[in-house]
Amino acid sequence: MSINRRDFIKGVGISCASCAVGSFSPGALALQKPDRLDGNSKLTPSLCEMCSFRCPIQAQVINNKTVFIQGNTHAQHQGSRICARGGSGVSLINDPHRIVQPMKRKGPRGGGEWEVISWQQAYQEIAEKLNQIKQNHAAESVAFSSKSGSLSSHLFHLAAAFGSPNTFTHATTCPAGKAIAAQVMMGGDLVMDLADTRYMLAFGHNLYEGIEVADTHEMMTAQERGAKVVSFDPRLSVFSSKADEWHAIRPGGDLPVLMAMCQVLIAENLYDQAFIARYTTGFEQLAESLKEVTPEWAQQHSDVPAEVIRRIAREIAAQAPHVIVNPGHRATYNKEELDMRRMIFVMNALLGSIERKGGLYQKKNAEKYNKLAGEAVAPVLAKPGVKGMPEITTKRIDAIAPAFKYINKGGGIVQSIIDAVETEKPYPVKAWIMSRHNPLQTVSCRPELVKTLEKLDLVVSCDVYLSESAAYADYLLPESTYLERDEEISDVSGLNPAYAVRQQVVKPIGNTKPSWMIWQELGAELGLSQYFPWKDMATRQLFQVNGNEDFYRQIHQKGYLEYGIPLLLREPDSVSEFVRTYPASASRLSDDGTFAQELKFKSPSGLIELYSESLEGMASGYGVPRYRNFPLKKDNQLYFIQGKVAVHTNGATQYVPLLSELMWDNPVWIHPQTAKDRGIKTGDFVWLENEIGKEKGRALVTPAIRPDTLFVYMGFGAKTGAKTEATTHGIHCGNLLPHEISPVCGTDVHTSGVQLSRG
Repeated sequence: MSINRRDFIKGVGISCASCAVGSFSPGALALQKPDRLDGNSKLTPSLCEMCSFRCPIQAQVINNKTVFIQGNTHAQHQGSRICARGGSGVSLINDPHRIVQPMKRKGPRGGGEWEVISWQQAYQEIAEKLNQIKQNHAAESVAFSSKSGSLSSHLFHLAAAFGSPNTFTHATTCPAGKAIAAQVMMGGDLVMDLADTRYMLAFGHNLYEGIEVADTHEMMTAQERGAKVVSFDPRLSVFSSKADEWHAIRPGGDLPVLMAMCQVLIAENLYDQAFIARYTTGFEQLAESLKEVTPEWAQQHSDVPAEVIRRIAREIAAQAPHVIVNPGHRATYNKEELDMRRMIFVMNALLGSIERKGGLYQKKNAEKYNKLAGEAVAPVLAKPGVKGMPEITTKRIDAIAPAFKYINKGGGIVQSIIDAVETEKPYPVKAWIMSRHNPLQTVSCRPELVKTLEKLDLVVSCDVYLSESAAYADYLLPESTYLERDEEISDVSGLNPAYAVRQQVVKPIGNTKPSWMIWQELGAELGLSQYFPWKDMATRQLFQVNGNEDFYRQIHQKGYLEYGIPLLLREPDSVSEFVRTYPASASRLSDDGTFAQELKFKSPSGLIELYSESLEGMASGYGVPRYRNFPLKKDNQLYFIQGKVAVHTNGATQYVPLLSELMWDNPVWIHPQTAKDRGIKTGDFVWLENEIGKEKGRALVTPAIRPDTLFVYMGFGAKTGAKTEATTHGIHCGNLLPHEISPVCGTDVHTSGVQLSRG
């Protein structure tokens, strides 16, 4: 299936034309828009938080009325560049829809009736309820969940002090599959050297819509330099439209195509035999499992022609090792998630692209870099900790299978809260504390999650907005926005060591507080003050820098500091430059003049495990990646898939006025033949329905989608919470997705089958 770019642009144009700018009226919780903004009038370095990538930025208050935001020019990879979401931060600050006072629910959960209370009342009542639940049901009956990132550690510190093991991030609804595949095979993740790649395969990862500014710029640079890009995606995303080739792969067909390409590399001796022999284990088991996995077989499961699979495998091998098979975050989200990601890493290993220019690499933090250099090039951060924390022996609620140990250490299976509340197994869960987490938009099967929230004794939400999930809380704790707070120094190392810090630019609006302070003060009310010995954020930062005042001053002046020069362990030119700069490192050179012997992995074997004996012991049959052909839909249904858009971040930014105005609807992408069969035209109302729910949206008829597939952008159609055009319009994905997780990594299955009809 193919489409030319003119048709694609025409389709997108129709979509945009249907999205008129909406109007906004302050809700019942709103206070008056502030008359003035007080803060720094000079550019202040900080970190963005309009998505999870946290780009380095600089910001300043202009005439006490608005805030100017740009990229931090001290971070060379960022420059002054910023995306639409990052530039809209000012809209977040003075939005009258913000929560700026602590609130207590008055009516039924989700009913929208609230009263303003003091912080002290909020702390006292929440602490009283938590301690009562702890007395009646034990500490583990309280679940704590947070948006992943810098502040999750503070909520989880409170959970540990309270005595609960049940802490969760959004990992299983987004990046866990890739992270766990890397953990199983290598003991840790790898990063892409995008700018210098010569050939990239992408399976749904869409850097031109799920924008990460520096990475997106490097991807553009690679293409400007002539890199070939091949995209496999059921729809023609913006990334696919700019690729050299787009193949409309069947949802769930990613793994068969990857397996067949690896089979070609092995059968035709196109793989890097020296790399495989030195850095991997389990090649024999892998090769045996792929013997019958031919491109012709893969075509039957993916609709990608066998000759295309064979040609692309040969082409990328010819450009190796300066190539990338993009690990992404996730693609067409199904129960093959773990093995699909593992096979991506397998293919990169076969191509020998690890620690080579334009390939994948391990992050070089200060400790590792200094050891190689033979001198203290970069300062090493200390890790704040507290002695004497309570010992927690109770197992987590998601420790239901040995293989889930990977996700339990990396974010937990947030969907397990649904089952634990319903069945009270392995024990009851009675309360849920959320920090900037909106599971009603990101976790599948919204109907089941609503029942879960209604059954709990206590729900607390700390957020900037009355999100769909916050609307079901008993207490709302207003968090300061990222432009109104300070945070710890972050290690952002890549090819060389680097650090960044978030700093307050604007004085907080209303009665908001940074969440680290909220959890510290709630901890004190719970009688846990001994576990929160730090006075403020400056104290924690000084501890991090080991009292190094020069480092402390510089990181605050520039916001971003990097040390040394970029290093790829197996790239001759990179190693030569490193040795010239740090002569003491020459003692660590391998016979080939690189740092090849310094490339080590934290897997059980110390190698890249193409076959995992430890995983096989936990989950029989998962030692080597295999295709299991899990069904995604019924024969009479269409595939239903979702994805990101450059204007919004999942289910978070639809509340932000500027972004809501830019895009306030998520029309349903429908292939012309599929639409014709049902009498549907662009702009018509349509129904999507399955055994889980029924949703109404507008049609966008376009050839940029497979005939058997429907696509929408996620994050719209909220049923409760603050009202903007973007939250009240469109398809709510969670009402059409099953309560189902994938094996081993526990990721939420975000593909389902639906019936399509004209509205």
